[in-house]
Amino acid sequence: MALGPGKYDDLCTYVWTQSHAEGALVIILNGDHGQGFSCQASPMLLRRLPGILRDMAAQIDKDLVP
Repeated sequence: MALGPGKYDDLCTYVWTQSHAEGALVIILNGDHGQGFSCQASPMLLRRLPGILRDMAAQIDKDLVP
């Protein structure tokens, strides 16, 4: 669920405040509470997040090609 607190919300809040960023997204793979993500961002930035994630996925795919 993209809205409301997630199981890693405290960690994301810490990263967000410590980095003084406009927003933060924390993705956890096989963590203490399983897999999950948390996002701290304004509604405007949150609307841009799907495109940002698609761009990131494309870059990861590109980087994995030998």
